[in-house]
Amino acid sequence: MTQAACGLDFGTSNSTVGVLRSGQSPLLPLENGKVTIPSAIFFNTEDDKTSYGRAALTDYLSGYEGRLMRSLKSLLGSKLIDDQTNVQGRAMPFRALLAQFIGELKRRAETAAGTPFTRAVLGRPVFFVDGNPEADQFAEDTLREVAGAVGFKEVSFQFEPIAAAFAYEATIPGEQLVLVADIGGGTSDFSVIRLSPERAGKVDRREDILSNGGVHIGGTDFDKYLSLATVMPLLGMGSRLVSGGEVPSGIYFDLATWHTVNQAYTRKVWETLRDIHREARDKPRLERLQNVVRRRAGHWLAMKVEESKIALSSREQTDLVLDRLTPAETLAMHRSDFNRATEHLLDAIGHTVAEVIRDAGVTPAQIDTVFFTGGSSGVPILRKRIAALAPTARAVEGDAFGSIGVGLAMDAARKFS
Repeated sequence: MTQAACGLDFGTSNSTVGVLRSGQSPLLPLENGKVTIPSAIFFNTEDDKTSYGRAALTDYLSGYEGRLMRSLKSLLGSKLIDDQTNVQGRAMPFRALLAQFIGELKRRAETAAGTPFTRAVLGRPVFFVDGNPEADQFAEDTLREVAGAVGFKEVSFQFEPIAAAFAYEATIPGEQLVLVADIGGGTSDFSVIRLSPERAGKVDRREDILSNGGVHIGGTDFDKYLSLATVMPLLGMGSRLVSGGEVPSGIYFDLATWHTVNQAYTRKVWETLRDIHREARDKPRLERLQNVVRRRAGHWLAMKVEESKIALSSREQTDLVLDRLTPAETLAMHRSDFNRATEHLLDAIGHTVAEVIRDAGVTPAQIDTVFFTGGSSGVPILRKRIAALAPTARAVEGDAFGSIGVGLAMDAARKFS
C-alpha cells in the first residue's frame, strides 16, 4: 500500500520525490511523465502566471517578460536566505520562494501517488556551508521550517550520498566497502560505507557509515568558471579602463553564477555599467555586456555554457553558438579549456575525497567500489581524479538524477513505517 511518507530530493539543478510502492518504481512522475523536474520557477509578468521545471525554462527562453529563478537550493546557507526579491511587482522573501517550489513538488507528488504526504525524509548535502557548523545547522533548520510550512508534519534528513548508497545496496549480492561520490549541482559529497543485503533492513546504519565529507562545489561551479574563462571576456571581462585599471569583475561573477544572475539587472548595476562604459577602452565589448543586461539574457547565457559543459563530457570539442549576443559569436570550446578553468575546483574535490578515505580508517586499496551519482558525475577529468584515489576499485554508475530519490524513499519507509 502507498504510505504517507516520501523521500524528497530537492536538488540544485533537478528534484525528485519517491515513495516505496509494491511492484512500481519508487520515483513519482512530476512533469509530463518524467520523474525529474528542474529546480526552476518562472514568474511570467505578461500573463501573471507561474510555471515550474521544464515549463519554466521554456517560457523564459520563449521570450516572455518575467523573472526566472533557478538553483534555488543554493540559497540555503547563503546570506540571501533572509532577504527578499522583486517578483511580479511585489517583494517576495527568498524563504517564501523556496516554500513555493517545494510546495509544488509536494502537490505534484501527491497527485501522482494518489495520497497526501505528511511525513518526509529530505536529502541534504554533507555540508550546506563549508567549515561553519552553525551556518550549516541554520541551513538545515531553514529547510525544515520550509518543509513544515508546506504541510510536512514530520521531517527527517539523510545525507545525500548515503541515500544514494541505499539505492545501490539493493542491487548487490554481498558485502562491499563503497565510496559514494555524489556530484550534484551545488555540492560534491562523499561517504565510505559498508553495504550488504543483510545490513539493508537495519533502521540505524550509523555503524556502517565509516566516514563522510563534502565540499560546496558542484555542477553550477563548473559552469561558473567555464563561463568566466571563455564567455565573459567577450563581454569585456579582463579589459582595461582608460586609467589603466581593470574593468570591475563583480557583474561578470553575478552573470556566471546561477543564483545571482538576477542581481545584474538592478538599476544600480545599470548605472554602474554606464559609468564603466564611459571609462572603458574596449567600448564594443562593454556595449555587448550592456545588451545582455538590458535584454535580461543572463540565464540564457548560463544555459548555453551549461550545454557546452555537458557536451564536453562526451567529446573533446563543441561549438558554443551565442546568437543572442550583439554581434553574434561562435566559440570553439575544447575540453582542455574546461579542465584549465576548473582545475582549482578539482583539486579541492580531490583533497576532500582523500580525507574521507583517510577518516574511514581504511586504505585506498580496501575500497571495493566507487559509486558515481549526481548530475555532474559524468565530467571525465573529475571521474579520473576520484578514481585515482581508489585505484583498485571498480567504478559503478548510479542513476545520475534518481539514485538519491530512490534511497530517500527507502529511508522514509524504514523510518516511518
